[in-house]
Amino acid sequence: MEAAIQVTKISKTFTLSRKQQKIEQSKTKTKVAVNDLSFEAYPHEIYGLLGPNGAGKTTTLRCISTLIKPDMGDILVQGKSVMKEAGDVRNAIGFLTSDMKLEDFFTPNYLFDYFSKLHGVPEDLAAKRKAALFHKFGIDRFAEVKVGELSSGMRQKAQLAISLVHDPDVIIFDEPTNGLDVLTAKVVTDYLIELKNEGKAIVVSTHIFSLVEKICDRVGIILNGKLKATGLLQDLVAPEDTLEDYFFRLAQEEGDIQ
Repeated sequence: MEAAIQVTKISKTFTLSRKQQKIEQSKTKTKVAVNDLSFEAYPHEIYGLLGPNGAGKTTTLRCISTLIKPDMGDILVQGKSVMKEAGDVRNAIGFLTSDMKLEDFFTPNYLFDYFSKLHGVPEDLAAKRKAALFHKFGIDRFAEVKVGELSSGMRQKAQLAISLVHDPDVIIFDEPTNGLDVLTAKVVTDYLIELKNEGKAIVVSTHIFSLVEKICDRVGIILNGKLKATGLLQDLVAPEDTLEDYFFRLAQEEGDIQ
């Protein structure tokens, strides 16, 4: 099966401000956020990028989603290069991040219609998708409520629905359950599994071991911008072991913990 996402030897370095240097406790003005990283994700699969805060997960997903360009390497999404064919890549993906902020003044109803038109979705098809997604996530009763007046969980579900207006084949979610209550988190994770079963290729970043164990088919462990291990969960973790134990052994080898 051909990979839907092919990340090949990407690296990304950022220049740090003085404030950021203090936060990072760094004497250098640059930080290597992603270092020579490669992995693939396939249709009918959820690939989990697992690592602590600051490991390079979000930077990697932003490179895949064309929000930033890697300094080195390339990424192909359905055969399209993020470096040379960014517009085609954006049309092929749905991207959800906690940094995605819907304008407080508008309603989910208005925003869904707006982004549907932006993606060129025919009105009749957009109406059907909106009805299905709003029903699934319980947005119906809040469709005309301004985003600024919604609960954090309902905002997250509205963001999820809006990111999928064009029914993308490739879905990128940065910390999909971050800040959600247990009920909303289950709605989101159940839907990710449903999308996988429909043939979507899904990449999620997370620091939550149980989420990876619950929904991911394969996992890549990222530490200090480097991919330390990748593969099927059952191949990486011995039957008598846990993903958490395996992760902390790798972190100890990396020098992150003593």
